Amino acid sequence: LPAGLSQWFPALEVLDVSGTGLAELGAELLALPCLHTLLAKNNRLGGPGSLPKGLGQAALGRSLRVLNLSGNRFLEMPPALFGLRGLRSLSLGGNRLHGIPPDIQELRSLEFLYLGGNFITSIPPELANLPSLSYLVLCDNKIQSIPPQLAQLHSLRSLSLHNNLLTYLPREILNLVHLEELSLRGNPLVVRFVRDLTYNPPSLLELAGRTIKTRNVGYAPSDLPESLVRYLSLASNCPNPKCGGVYFDSCVRQIKFVDFCGKYRLPLMHYLCSPECSSPCSSASQSSTSQSESDSEDEASVAARRMQKVLLG
Repeated sequence: LPAGLSQWFPALEVLDVSGTGLAELGAELLALPCLHTLLAKNNRLGGPGSLPKGLGQAALGRSLRVLNLSGNRFLEMPPALFGLRGLRSLSLGGNRLHGIPPDIQELRSLEFLYLGGNFITSIPPELANLPSLSYLVLCDNKIQSIPPQLAQLHSLRSLSLHNNLLTYLPREILNLVHLEELSLRGNPLVVRFVRDLTYNPPSLLELAGRTIKTRNVGYAPSDLPESLVRYLSLASNCPNPKCGGVYFDSCVRQIKFVDFCGKYRLPLMHYLCSPECSSPCSSASQSSTSQSESDSEDEASVAARRMQKVLLG
């Protein structure tokens, strides 16, 4: 960037240096107190020193609202970005990112996040700690699963996941009641799925914990070591309405197809406390379990229809 930029244009609000072959953004940017939009697409940014030091502490760090770094050479998200606490829109599409760091949760004002066209394989649960995020684009990556914590993004309206490696969705995604757009085309989930996955028997610790929870055995924090009190607080209720059991680490993972808007059937992952909930041993339990599975699926279908518009391409 030219020297003296801040002296020539002290009130500059929008700067577009896209397609100029830049390999770094100079320190001149730091002295632009009014700059709220910086577009630096299709350059050669990505090496050490691509972004100026002290970005988060400078005037620019407080004023910047929109940052577009798509079409560059970043292998990871630059740590300097996480100091931009007022940032509302961040685009890093078409780079060489292999992951999303947990520090993404520092961008609490973020409303739009574009990370399409990278090599991302997983989504950190910390992404769910962005209360204002409305548009999340993760298409054209190598993502294999969606963390259930993503359901905490209550402001999310659009979620683009097409052209990834997804074979199922977490059941919790039905809690995204404000979601208007969901793009899933080009994922394996539309052509194959796994009905039942491996079940690891519960440990003695879990068996004891299940007994305490299901029989409502009373205890005070002073009665048990702190680690056990914390463990007991992690119990999850079995979603089978006929069961009433709980589980900790050991559960049966099961794929169930659920109607979306009466048009699409999507495979959602849900968890049961034991194989008896999904593979009954007698005809009597077969009848009870079939009814409970139907109840569970009906409940999921009703929740799914709360999504007004689901786009699968």
